[in-house]
Amino acid sequence: GIKKPFTEVIKANIGDAHAMGQRPITFLRQVVALCTYPNLLDSPSFPEDAKKRARRILQGCGGNSLGSYSASQGINCIREDVASYIERRDGGVPADPDNIYLTTGASDGIATILKILVSGGGKSRTGVMIPIPQYPLYSAAISELDAIQVNYYLDEENCWALDVNELRRSLNEAKAYCNPKVLCIINPGNPTGQVQNRKCIEDVIHFAWEEKLFLLADEVYQDNVYSEGCQFHSFKKILYEMGPEYSNNVELASFHSTSKGYMGECGYRGGYMEVINLHPEIKGQLVKLLSVRLCPPVSGQAAMDIVVNPPIPGEESYSQFIKEKESVLNNLAKKAKLTEDMFNKVPGIHCNPLQGAMYAFPRIFIPSKAIEEAKAHKMAPDMFYCMKLLEETGICVVPGSGFGQREGSYHFRMTILPPVEKLKILLEKVKDFHIKFLEKYA
Repeated sequence: GIKKPFTEVIKANIGDAHAMGQRPITFLRQVVALCTYPNLLDSPSFPEDAKKRARRILQGCGGNSLGSYSASQGINCIREDVASYIERRDGGVPADPDNIYLTTGASDGIATILKILVSGGGKSRTGVMIPIPQYPLYSAAISELDAIQVNYYLDEENCWALDVNELRRSLNEAKAYCNPKVLCIINPGNPTGQVQNRKCIEDVIHFAWEEKLFLLADEVYQDNVYSEGCQFHSFKKILYEMGPEYSNNVELASFHSTSKGYMGECGYRGGYMEVINLHPEIKGQLVKLLSVRLCPPVSGQAAMDIVVNPPIPGEESYSQFIKEKESVLNNLAKKAKLTEDMFNKVPGIHCNPLQGAMYAFPRIFIPSKAIEEAKAHKMAPDMFYCMKLLEETGICVVPGSGFGQREGSYHFRMTILPPVEKLKILLEKVKDFHIKFLEKYA
């Protein structure tokens, strides 16, 4: 009942595109609607190409219904479509549907793979190398499995680049207390928004090959690349281009999802993982582990199919689909630049270029007086800052301490998903708040 100095809470804390007002992609929703209620297949309101895809998906379902269980690995024809998509994306590098597993969003796939990789006790317990800052799914899953978290730091001064020397430092130090076996990469980065260049990916693959590490490539933001001169390269493609010594030996699991990109369909919980070079016996265990949860949501599988099998030139839905897709991505690119420029005009805030993904992770200066007050409240300084921001402006962001950051540095993560006009208001409010905060505590 206390009167606040704002009229609404702007939730910039989570990458939930539709909750922020992004419109669904028409074609994707049409196909899922047809699959959900097949009587609509007779309706003239739906285009023929959407009906064709819906019929194909329904034929792959038991009893021609989304309400039936699918195979644990996912519907066959959708796994075939995922394999074709990967081949097209990677310029003809082969993909085998048998290595494709449909998942409940990417998170489920990542947690499942970690589950089969973690073993041992004491110093032989599995160590999992994760980037700092990281997406907290990783620290949570590692903690749940009682594995050992091994941090490697991204280079903020160099636009959050990944440096192999830092990987080597991290690995060598970790060998004293665990058995580092897994290396996680998030590209494009969350929360940091960097896009790795080809040379960096080659270096990482060489390092994984040298140290016999299992590579986890979280590539859910592969459609979200904005900066000039930046391009998404999949780990799978580069691995194959490095030749058979690497491509036949490095174990790699890569992940994609319906939740991000231009689709933003978080609620469907659709995703896939491609797992290569897994020992046949381990593969058997993976299938067994997946069969415990029966199958991923079948409507999410249908949504994933449209992501990997969208309308093509010549089909009636193509022009509308491309228009909607490009509108979302161009809009995000505009918002990424706007956010970076606005933050860098504020004294005491520094923001690296938002090359990809859908977040800003600016560094904030917090005066020592505010740090003391935060301690008195038993709070991390950036949590104290974010709570003040929420109380005074109604803007909800996440403190950098939730993702990990170098000692003595402070950040927050916010999403760039709000509509442009609302984003401008949000950035202006953060600017005014930050200046007042510095005046109060300086």
